[in-house]
Amino acid sequence: MLRARDAMDRTYARPLDVATLARIACVSEAHFIRTFRATFGETPHRYLQRRRVERAMFLLRETDGSVTDICLDVGFASLGTFTRTFGAIVGEPPTSYRRRAEVRPAPSCFTMAWTRPSSFGEAASGGAD
Repeated sequence: MLRARDAMDRTYARPLDVATLARIACVSEAHFIRTFRATFGETPHRYLQRRRVERAMFLLRETDGSVTDICLDVGFASLGTFTRTFGAIVGEPPTSYRRRAEVRPAPSCFTMAWTRPSSFGEAASGGAD
């Protein structure tokens, strides 16, 4: 599971499918999905989406790239999907986030922890996939 998660962390911007990730973890696809969720608390798809949004948050704060360019740079194929997913995770659209985001003078590990989205609202609502 760790090898597959590490592969997602390294190659989040490239298309990744469950079959490829299951091969990396040396298990079947169904077992991979079940075990990944039990181990990390979210499905592989949600984990990958969250990693992409985390990177987009950084790029929105630190660069002047357009939202569309950032969307494509982090691995989303559609601006609509990116905006919807970003809003579900962060709680506001990318343009609003960029307007209010501020760079804090702190070590990057603290900044990442403070700004990392924790879930798709599951912690607050207790909802399931």
